[in-house]
Amino acid sequence: MSEPTYYAPEGGLPSQSTLLTDRAVVKEAYTVIPRGVLRDIVTSNLPGWINTRAWILAKPIAGFATTFAQYIVEVAPGGGSTEPEPESGVESVLFLLTGTLNVVIEGEKHVLTEGGYAYLPAGGSWSVANESDAVATFQWVRKAYEPVAGHPAPAAFAVQEQDIEPTPMPDTNGAWATTRFVDPNDMSHDMHVNIVTFQPGAVIPFAETHVMEHGLYVLEGKAVYRLNDDWVEVEAGDFMWLRAFCPQACYAGGPGKFRYLLYKDVNRQIKLT
Repeated sequence: MSEPTYYAPEGGLPSQSTLLTDRAVVKEAYTVIPRGVLRDIVTSNLPGWINTRAWILAKPIAGFATTFAQYIVEVAPGGGSTEPEPESGVESVLFLLTGTLNVVIEGEKHVLTEGGYAYLPAGGSWSVANESDAVATFQWVRKAYEPVAGHPAPAAFAVQEQDIEPTPMPDTNGAWATTRFVDPNDMSHDMHVNIVTFQPGAVIPFAETHVMEHGLYVLEGKAVYRLNDDWVEVEAGDFMWLRAFCPQACYAGGPGKFRYLLYKDVNRQIKLT
């Protein structure tokens, strides 16, 4: 079985002779940010971080997706933060795309390599540092945690994707599988950040239309994705941002696996007041 790969942007600028045409699009129900537009001039510095830059892919926007923010964070050697999260009520997931990153959670050091995943609960103590001699790049998903009576807040943990067996979707013979980092029935969690894998030729055979918002960062491969009433080609490094009830489906034409990191909000009652 081939080892998974994880795409990370390299920045830079295209040459002056490059055609402007690209696949970036913002629509009422979805946004596609292709990897070709993740350039140096659209990065941000983050307060409290050193030797670090970030591509901000998603933030809450009224009338669109409102539950989460998602970044690509690039930490140079010697970089990181001792106080990365400025809001006490915010939980996070980190997923390492390239390099090595040290994450200290409640005083315990975890060394993440490519495919490393860390869940960081709201109000917890954590820090990150790149003590290697190469750049480390990770996905950072942030969400305001919603407590629920009778269920304690989830505990922090760090794992490697390679150590978790994907769960095949029913009746797909493994062609469509999900790597789940938390138990979907654990009501303490109000978001899931999973990895979805399609083998060549696999499909989502219906237009999913549901209340969950999504951030989908393509880790590997290419596919044609149905977003609302459009079929959109996507590849490793692209980001799809979906509001609630955006119809969605997928066809993975190959030649290799198609994989993405998927955020969704789950397990909470709808607030009406």
